[in-house]
Amino acid sequence: MFAKVRLNRMDNLALLNHPLSEPTAFTPEALIAAVRAERGLAIEAPPSVCVLDFDGDLTDGLVFACRARNWRLWPCFHTTMFAFSVDGLECGIIPRTIGGPYTVLVAEQLAAAGVELILGLTSAGRVLADLPIPSLVIATSAVRDEGTSFHYLPPGERVDAPESVPDWIERELKQLDVAVTRGLVWTTDAPYRETQQQLESHAAAGVLAVEMQAASLFAFAARRKFPVGLVAQVSNAVGYESRFNKGSEQESVRLLEAMCRAGRHFIRHSAAPDTQDRR
Repeated sequence: MFAKVRLNRMDNLALLNHPLSEPTAFTPEALIAAVRAERGLAIEAPPSVCVLDFDGDLTDGLVFACRARNWRLWPCFHTTMFAFSVDGLECGIIPRTIGGPYTVLVAEQLAAAGVELILGLTSAGRVLADLPIPSLVIATSAVRDEGTSFHYLPPGERVDAPESVPDWIERELKQLDVAVTRGLVWTTDAPYRETQQQLESHAAAGVLAVEMQAASLFAFAARRKFPVGLVAQVSNAVGYESRFNKGSEQESVRLLEAMCRAGRHFIRHSAAPDTQDRR
């Protein structure tokens, strides 16, 4: 009897019973309108490709080098957007979007404001033992060990990235002088609660790396039918906590540029599906 009562209580957990069919009461459009009204901002769409920079040091470096400027029309109370150019294409970047809830909050506002593609760039810990450090992982699916995705999709073990976005990213990243892998990642809300048992279990299931955004971002993408992609910079592993290594700053800049080129090709290809943009 006790086990049955406990099971019924688990079935009633709010996180697992979100009313997915009901419309949201608080919308990103309403918040955007409030920001514009309070700050007197003109209505203008942000750059078509926007990168969410998990760590923020890449954005700091671009600003310090005068390669990025504050995009002052970004209607958000919580973040600052910077604009920079890659091969003549203006792209946006928002630093320190840490964790699934914050990432998706910003993604919702980006989509509502007119961005066409959102790309996440995150640090990650190695799960699969033979993965090089540093290296890059293009996330194609994610284990849902977080909370945000359950507000967008029914309960489930994993969520996939939108189709074709990882392909365009891979084409560009393969030209970099760094190891690139694509596949499954593990998204967690609590990096300081990762256990050795979990690491071993996920590694056996083919998980490449652990990070804090992919499952949430992919669930948002599936629910909103909005294109997103995510690249993880594998920079550390259990037992090597004092040896964080993402590569040089120049390598991170080249990675960012490659991601933006992939975004440009994806948008062009999506706008003209009968043509293959190979430039």
